[in-house]
Amino acid sequence: MFEAHTLAIVFAALMGLAIILYAILDGFDLGVGILLPLGDKEKSDPMIASIGPFWDANETWLVFAIGLLLIAFPEAHSYIFKELYLPTAFLLISLVLRGVAFDFRAKAAISHTATWNRVFKVGSLLAAMSQGYMLGMYIMGFQSTVIAYSFSLLSAFGVAAAYSYIGACWLIMKTEADLQVRAVAWAKKSGIICFIGIVLVSVINPLINPGVYDKWFESSIMYLMLPLPLLCFVLFIYSFFQLKKLPTQDDSYCWVPFACAATIFLLCFIGLAFSFYPDIVPNKLTIWEAASAPESLSFILWGAIIVVPVIFAYTVFSYRVFWGKVQELRYH
Repeated sequence: MFEAHTLAIVFAALMGLAIILYAILDGFDLGVGILLPLGDKEKSDPMIASIGPFWDANETWLVFAIGLLLIAFPEAHSYIFKELYLPTAFLLISLVLRGVAFDFRAKAAISHTATWNRVFKVGSLLAAMSQGYMLGMYIMGFQSTVIAYSFSLLSAFGVAAAYSYIGACWLIMKTEADLQVRAVAWAKKSGIICFIGIVLVSVINPLINPGVYDKWFESSIMYLMLPLPLLCFVLFIYSFFQLKKLPTQDDSYCWVPFACAATIFLLCFIGLAFSFYPDIVPNKLTIWEAASAPESLSFILWGAIIVVPVIFAYTVFSYRVFWGKVQELRYH
């Protein structure tokens, strides 16, 4: 059906789509978990209710991305998770903690709700920082140096701040009254940290990866990509000024900060993808070297053609059904 060269690109694109959708969708519910105020039931309940219909379905995209990596690029899967074994274990533990805490806070005695809120918050923070650490190690090419570990820890805090930022923007769109005011304050603070983190990664990445520097500053298509950082900067500034106007009496434009945050996530991902393409393991494996046999990819592609639209359709449907301001959290 397709040549081996084309099949590798198709599956890399599908995996990229799954990763960015996961980062945006599960990013905001991880951010809500990180921001969860302990000991304040009036705010924690509507925050949990705002992500209740979506949080577990959002993780589908992570499962899909890892599944594609395993099936389409098995050599890269083996290498990456061998290098990231420990943070991957922490990520899995944190996701289990979140799932258990989310269900138990509803079923346990009221006196135990605060405990499960803490578990949910810790699980969300640990998941975000694990992902950030893994991203940092990936950018550093899995080097075992003090600089690589330091950068990865910085990346861990940066991703946690980024998730907090998009989570706060989600709450601005989904909540009202005092909680919305508080979410605006959270978005302003976390947005500044997120901006600083993106700037640091944008500066450090070309400095430590000569190939990335050549792509951004010496390649023939750099003029097409250089507007990306500028657009990111403009979106941060625009979002900040919008946050200063919120909340409004008619609650108009409450969706703007979230749209800006999601677009910033998308632009950052495009920038990273451009930096490393065609490598799937930086400086070690390209997508063609790591790809499965063309016959296998051709067979799997038919399944992807069916599965991807179905996942996308039920995701859109669930968000359409539960759109609008969050209602009072009730368990039947």
